[in-house]
Amino acid sequence: MRRFFAGFGYAAKGFWTAVKEERNLRFHLCAGAYVLLASLFYSFSAAEYALLFLCIGGVIALELVNSAIERSVESPDPAHWRAAGGAKDMAAGAVLAFSIAAAAVGGVLFWQPEVLCTIPAWFVENLWAAALLAISLAGAWFFVFWPERKKG
Repeated sequence: MRRFFAGFGYAAKGFWTAVKEERNLRFHLCAGAYVLLASLFYSFSAAEYALLFLCIGGVIALELVNSAIERSVESPDPAHWRAAGGAKDMAAGAVLAFSIAAAAVGGVLFWQPEVLCTIPAWFVENLWAAALLAISLAGAWFFVFWPERKKG
């Protein structure tokens, strides 16, 4: 039983390593958080929220798989260089394909002009929220892009 629960610890360690070292994962985590924040302006059903969570989780999961594949084929011997490059490109392509599909789902769910038009006015009426959003965006930028972390 201990080995079973130890697996969760290894998974958490791997996730944390990826957060520290993978810029694209940090970007997707922030994007997912802002999507969920934007969803508060909408009256989504439970099924629509489930779809949002699946899309966000799918992009993050594929980004983790992509990072794992990139690490596993890093610096191959010359005989396997071409295959390693292909594997890395295909894994990145999987993230791209799912991200495009997730963006399309987001477009379908969030494209409600009557709701979109109310969001700027809400922030004007709630300047504290606009300030918090600006601060969080600056924090997200630093979280994603600075400082560069060492891959190990």
